[in-house]
Amino acid sequence: MDWVGIHEQICQLLLPVRTPLPFKSLCKEREHQQAQLLQRQKHLIELTQAAARKKLCEGRHEEAVPAAMQCLRYSIEVHGLSTLPLILPYLLLAEASIGTGHLLQAEEYLSQAQWTVLKRSECSRSILHKLHRNLGLLYTAKGEFDNALQHLGNDIYYASEEFGTDSIVTSGGYFHMANVFFQQSKMDVADSLYTKVTDIWSTRLSRLVQSPSQSPSLPSASSASPDEALDEAQEAEAAQMLNAIFDIREQAQKQDPAALASASCALAMLCYLRKDLDRAQELGRKALSASQWGADPGFTESIVRFLQRIRAGENLPVPQRAPGSPREPQRAPESQGQLLSAESRQGPEQHNQGYSRAKIHN
Repeated sequence: MDWVGIHEQICQLLLPVRTPLPFKSLCKEREHQQAQLLQRQKHLIELTQAAARKKLCEGRHEEAVPAAMQCLRYSIEVHGLSTLPLILPYLLLAEASIGTGHLLQAEEYLSQAQWTVLKRSECSRSILHKLHRNLGLLYTAKGEFDNALQHLGNDIYYASEEFGTDSIVTSGGYFHMANVFFQQSKMDVADSLYTKVTDIWSTRLSRLVQSPSQSPSLPSASSASPDEALDEAQEAEAAQMLNAIFDIREQAQKQDPAALASASCALAMLCYLRKDLDRAQELGRKALSASQWGADPGFTESIVRFLQRIRAGENLPVPQRAPGSPREPQRAPESQGQLLSAESRQGPEQHNQGYSRAKIHN
């Protein structure tokens, strides 16, 4: 597990860090050696932290533990005990423990993080939002929903103060809060929060899809700046949230076509950015189908353009128009009819399965 978790990535980097420094008589040489060692240790902290974060977002909690432990080890070596930089490794270990069901262990890690925060008055809002998010996840796993909502509310507050209310960072707090209301069967509140998460990610992804490095574009979005590119952990977190929301929208007993179209489109854009073009086209068609029955015509047209550009780039086959239709769809560009498959002309399916809880990640 250690090899899969992190050692495969850092094995070659450990030798110069763990090898004792040779004796140097000159002070400048010793200082140079120490500076090189410190730089290597900081690089290992960044690498292990990113690896642990990515595996947690992918739901591979057990594999995240070795990376988080290495992150904690080198953070202690660089910064010392009871320092603010240790909070992030503690939170990574706590989240991994929650995911593997070791709640007592998670409480211990969170207690260490809380104690460090209490001793330091200069703790940033970025750290505080992560601490409260993990506490919210812990209480959700324990079924203490009132405590969970209180901490997730604090998470959203600090994240909004630091990054803005419509940031993808803040969207994680909305998502986990929605999951709590979902488990309490408060569907109206949960639906509104899931919609908020979808809108936040749709805005970000549409800018990325339209960026010069990508071929398809959504017409209403502005170009993305290089700083908006997603790292691997952010992509994994987006996939976690958008897949869960898509499953809920698709399996709802009474579907909301506009909500299903938005969730399908957001997930399609993410798949496109991750080079999964077959899945992107499949979800794009589903979004187009659902948009015929309740979405804004401009949104429908943007999905058509998105599908056309995928098809043009990959030489994908054009779905044939269905011979009949129960009712006339909304008016759209001429090419839209060619993109509609038989499935998309018959309206959204009415499933009797209710909301699916299987894909919800607390």
